[in-house]
Amino acid sequence: MDIFKSKSHCILFLLLCVAYAETNHGAVKRSIDMPASYALSTDDRLTKDVIPSSYELKLEPNYEECTFSGLIKMNLIWKTDSKKISFHAHFDLNINDRKVKLQKIDTNISDMSPTYVTILRGSRIPKKTIYVVYLKEIIQQGTECILEIPFEGNIWSSAEGLFTGSFTNLTYFATNLRLNNARRLFPCFDEPEFKVPLTVSITRHKDFITIFNTPLNQTHEHPTLKDHVIDYFEKTPPMSSFTFGFVTSKLQKFNGDGFKITETKDSTVLPQPEIEIWTLADRQIRLEETYNKILTIYQKIQNYFGVPIPLSKVDVVIIPDLSIVHPIDNWGLLILKESDIMKKGYYDLTQEFIYQWIGSWVTPEWWNDAHLNKALASFLASEIVMQIDGGVEFNGKYPMTTLYSLYYEFSKRYPHSRITGMKQETISHKTELILRMLNFTLTQKTFQNGIRNFIFDHQYNTFVGDDLWESLTSQALKDGTLKRSYKVADIVNTWFAHHRLPVVTVRRDYEEKTAIVEQKVYLRERPHDVPGQDKMIWWIPIVLNLQDSLNFSNCSPYVWMEKAKQLILKNMPQKDLFIIINQEEIAPFPVNYDDENWEMLANFLQTDIGRKSVPTYTRAKLLHDAWNLAYAGDLSFTLAFNMTLFMKFERNHIVWSPVFTFIDQIGRHIDMSEVHSKFEAYVLFLLTPLYEKLGLEQETEDNWKSDLRSLSKRFLCHAGYKPCIEEAEETFRTWQHTVNPNYENPVPNHYMCPVFKWGSLEEWEFGLQRVMQFPKSRTQSERTHLLKALAGCPTQPEKINRLLQTSILEDHSNFTENDQFLILTSLTGGSSGYYSLLNFLTRNWMAIREKFKHKTNLWDHLIGSATGFFLTQKGYELVHQLYQERSGEFDSAQHIIEKSLRNIKEEIKWSEENLPVIEAWLDNFLKNI
Repeated sequence: MDIFKSKSHCILFLLLCVAYAETNHGAVKRSIDMPASYALSTDDRLTKDVIPSSYELKLEPNYEECTFSGLIKMNLIWKTDSKKISFHAHFDLNINDRKVKLQKIDTNISDMSPTYVTILRGSRIPKKTIYVVYLKEIIQQGTECILEIPFEGNIWSSAEGLFTGSFTNLTYFATNLRLNNARRLFPCFDEPEFKVPLTVSITRHKDFITIFNTPLNQTHEHPTLKDHVIDYFEKTPPMSSFTFGFVTSKLQKFNGDGFKITETKDSTVLPQPEIEIWTLADRQIRLEETYNKILTIYQKIQNYFGVPIPLSKVDVVIIPDLSIVHPIDNWGLLILKESDIMKKGYYDLTQEFIYQWIGSWVTPEWWNDAHLNKALASFLASEIVMQIDGGVEFNGKYPMTTLYSLYYEFSKRYPHSRITGMKQETISHKTELILRMLNFTLTQKTFQNGIRNFIFDHQYNTFVGDDLWESLTSQALKDGTLKRSYKVADIVNTWFAHHRLPVVTVRRDYEEKTAIVEQKVYLRERPHDVPGQDKMIWWIPIVLNLQDSLNFSNCSPYVWMEKAKQLILKNMPQKDLFIIINQEEIAPFPVNYDDENWEMLANFLQTDIGRKSVPTYTRAKLLHDAWNLAYAGDLSFTLAFNMTLFMKFERNHIVWSPVFTFIDQIGRHIDMSEVHSKFEAYVLFLLTPLYEKLGLEQETEDNWKSDLRSLSKRFLCHAGYKPCIEEAEETFRTWQHTVNPNYENPVPNHYMCPVFKWGSLEEWEFGLQRVMQFPKSRTQSERTHLLKALAGCPTQPEKINRLLQTSILEDHSNFTENDQFLILTSLTGGSSGYYSLLNFLTRNWMAIREKFKHKTNLWDHLIGSATGFFLTQKGYELVHQLYQERSGEFDSAQHIIEKSLRNIKEEIKWSEENLPVIEAWLDNFLKNI
């Protein structure tokens, strides 16, 4: 019988633990992934009057009682005279100060009798996880002592500190000490920079095994506990407390062959670790491929860094149903969910193993540099995965997906205004792209050697950001890839100073063969009235390619904009030849050119030699930059549309990726104008050749091909592509004639919208009934998708009015408040939706206001959805009319409608400036096809 399940009172304790965790603790993340603004108070930081040099730790978990006890002996050194010792101990950790002992270490005295220092008392600092031991006498600087502390604590069910869990017949106990949870397990100096070696012993039941950071040294019978033993582990290298970890369970080992010994940078010999996997016995049959993948990853990382980690083993522990968001990456011990290890590709595991070098061996000094550590690990993982599979895993999405999202977010008037948590993610992503920029501009060889030096110089230590930049600077100066007057820190700090990105504008003088290059803040969302934008300035690498000497493999900057607003380029080519700046998105900034240069680029890409000469990422960049600059008002839409003409011949999914976003954004923006039907005709012309070329789906085709087919088909259907509409309606009729339509749905998701947009009211009503009668036994996400299509796709007001009448006014029992939120959001996707919503609100004002008077969030969302998406003067007049007629009745949504009116004025300017240009181009284009 499992010893854990044999005690019923432990189950009760676990239930209490769950309740405590749900009310007092949020989700636990890896320390290395924590944002710079993590709310770990700096007041919880320790002074450095007394610091540790090593720990001897004994842990004795009582798994039946869900508790543990322990004894730690800290070897301490006094850096200044002091009569107190401060260390971390969580409130959950019980310490009896009467049993705490302090013994002096005096190597000059031959008498071996110990000298103890009198302890007056021990107490916690209020509201802090710091424990202070007060001494009777002042201990002099340079003194060494051993502080002995017995302690007790609890085993938790939430994944922090020492916790427990179970899966079928498996019970396990594991540690998760990130971010600052080591202090939950034992008293310690729980900050990254206090790196000390640990000598550890852990008690366990004989039926279990314990896996620790270091290998097992020996096992002894427990002197008093029957059926228990004590495992003594090899002494650890100096390590931060948060990288400490162990797992006690009945998992079994999947054996591998291990590695040989190689020489490190300083010519000493270190054993490379043997990598072993631990999991359930019945799950080992699938591990051979995973094991080989891990070996490949480790070898690639080690080759990149040029040095093995100083550990004799790395254990990968796989627990099927582990209740964690991210893997627990202790030093020499990775704890993962089964779903983590079974993922296809290499990236996630590569990132976890990189943390063994940068994160555990070399560690951020404090959590405000954790985003740099994460960004560095992410970038290096991408580089190594590219070496392994040539980028197949990324499917062309790296780095463009991240880059495009940063362009979008940082070009807003108020970045991160809606989702605060996104801020830290975008900071980390931007840091990763800056590292990528350095990898290009300093050269890959210089960057790699700089990282190697960084690891070698900071092994067993901590670092701050400037340490990394200094290592890269030193190597770049040595290799001659950076001017002697330049420093990498000066370059990167301009990119980190603001949550913005620059745009570079190039205006050529074709007669003088020069070009004026200017930088400013990239702003896409109107109005461009960001405070302080004139003071924002960057160090920008100007990597230049000339049409008569194209060389996209050379990424060295032609010149650096040394935090200058403007510079002049000389020796430009003759007037019939284009230039390209920032090829392959070397640095995260868009580039605008004068009209003549844009026209030459558009014409060149329409030729076979042009598309073959310009690499994939650069073609995608030129297209992406042109459309976004036009959307921002910095480029004529005539030029932006011209840049799409080569797409008739383009078949690469990476280049096509941004096109679908542009079609969606511009389509929504001109949805309510007469131009929209002409735009849909243009979309049909653009996408039809691509879709027909892709052909029918094949079982063994690459993911990119199926994704591209799916996207092109969805947009073609939305634009009225006849074969798609016919296929959708035929499939829908099959559904209508099934015996149990509530339980059978043969219609693919991408066919729903065409039917509800182009189909009859009867077909739409059939869909509405399926939503209202949707069985609880079916997956509710299917109902959500169906409801979104019912609300967001129709162009006929009668369909939308019917849905609003049923879901809001009639207060139908099958429509929840969440459904109402979803419907309102979906209606904002097209002019038919928000026009109909505003008219519905105007007609039924009193009834709706009465229903929503106690639902402030829903009321505010309704007003925002009904008034916030108009783009023309006519829309402004409708919203303003409602504003005047219902003055004083908007309550909590007063500021929302006022904001809507301000925004519509800005959109009117955009429409007045751009719609005539777009229409003129479309008229000319459609006339000539």
